[in-house]
Amino acid sequence: MKIFNSATLRELDKATCRAQEISSVELMERAASAVSYEIISRFLPGKRIVVIAGPGNNGGDALAVARMLLEQGYRKVEVFLFNVSGKLSHDCEEERKRLITVDGVDFTEITREFTPPYLGKDDVVIDGLFGSGLNQPMQGGFISVARMINESGAFVISIDIPSGLFGEWNDDVLRRNVVHANLTLAFQTPRLSFFLEDNQICTGEWKLLDLDLDEEAMRKAPADFMLVDTRNVRPLLRKRPLFSSKRDYGSVLLFAGSMGMTGAAVMASRSTLRCGAGLATVHSARCGMPIVQTAVPEVMFEPDRDERFISDMTLNHDHQAVVCGPGIGTSETTADALEGLLANVKCPLVLDADALNCISTRPHLLELLPPQTVMTPHAGEFDRLFGQHDTAENRLKKAIEVARQYNIVIVLKGHYTATVRPTGRVYFNSSGNPGMATAGAGDVLAGVIGAFMAQGYRPDLAATIGVYIHGLAGDLAAEELGEFGMMAGDISDRLGRAIRKVMTSKN
Repeated sequence: MKIFNSATLRELDKATCRAQEISSVELMERAASAVSYEIISRFLPGKRIVVIAGPGNNGGDALAVARMLLEQGYRKVEVFLFNVSGKLSHDCEEERKRLITVDGVDFTEITREFTPPYLGKDDVVIDGLFGSGLNQPMQGGFISVARMINESGAFVISIDIPSGLFGEWNDDVLRRNVVHANLTLAFQTPRLSFFLEDNQICTGEWKLLDLDLDEEAMRKAPADFMLVDTRNVRPLLRKRPLFSSKRDYGSVLLFAGSMGMTGAAVMASRSTLRCGAGLATVHSARCGMPIVQTAVPEVMFEPDRDERFISDMTLNHDHQAVVCGPGIGTSETTADALEGLLANVKCPLVLDADALNCISTRPHLLELLPPQTVMTPHAGEFDRLFGQHDTAENRLKKAIEVARQYNIVIVLKGHYTATVRPTGRVYFNSSGNPGMATAGAGDVLAGVIGAFMAQGYRPDLAATIGVYIHGLAGDLAAEELGEFGMMAGDISDRLGRAIRKVMTSKN
């Protein structure tokens, strides 16, 4: 699914009106109907609902929602329209005219002084103050309105986007000056800002409402950000021909594990085979041989000359992908071996965990990264590599910058893991759950991506597919075990089922 910016969404609205031969007010009515249906499905007619509308089209949406709720028998609807400039948008003015004709409407238009209504925890607030058309941070009295809403304890529903939040970047926005929604009802596609942790306090739960925007216009409209779901992944997965051998599905070499961290090698290598790689070999500290050979007998073991850690990352055989980092530690000897690997590896490469930590102590190694290398940092590892970042937004911007600079793929792990390609395009993942915040889940992901690389998938596609399958396996584990009871091995054990679910999906 494309994630359009606010300007493109406005153009799509216009294109829809032209293609379907409807007015902008008719499209607004369609949006308000979808919002009203959602509210009706959640709250009984006796609920007190306070509608806060601004002077633009977002306010027009809110006024139309108020009218529709009144028409459906909701009698405790109070409407406040802020018109301090004395100028409403055309569509907002039209919706105002329609609303004030409704019998018994409790409507207040604020042109100067505002006497705030009482709001309590049993009330519902419909936030239609400002939508994605906002072009500068809210000022003065509007900030006071936002804070009044936030401090009320009421259940807050924002139409389109919480007032004061921008659809894309929010560098200069103080979140305390933005409406904090419990539920954000967005139209057709999500906004980029929904995927950044900094904004979660503002967006709350978000849900998409279908406006039946023109499909042809959406197909042609450009977008640098995407949301990945089953419909995107299914066409990429290849069916296996009847006449196959293990060599057809590639060999993965994993530099993983050290004394005390051999489990990382177990989880990464098992996941590699669970995702279809034909062969997997673990190169690890000599002490890890009995553990790996016992836990994953299907995996070959290549012992390092050192008993405790990896001291040599020479490629002694042909492999279609290399995974390096899970549990290898950060000793100087291991960092030296990694430097040798980066200088000589020719096949696709995944760098995870301690490989990233080693590079962070030797920044010149970034210049040795082979093109299309996949790096899989969490926020802490990313900051150790590329400098401290105070916000998720700035971290994502930096990831886009360095992916271009070094011609690499960055998998920035989080709730909506972002796969950042060298082209600057970003693919947010829709699968996964908080139960996956557990030791070893990253090792599993590294093995998954390596498996798809070995099978001939382009590194950027392998990362995008791998992140989604990994998250879906986590969802399957959570369904059975609950989020609190999940371990990394539970994710690995369900990778095959996750792939089957995607390939057999009819959505």
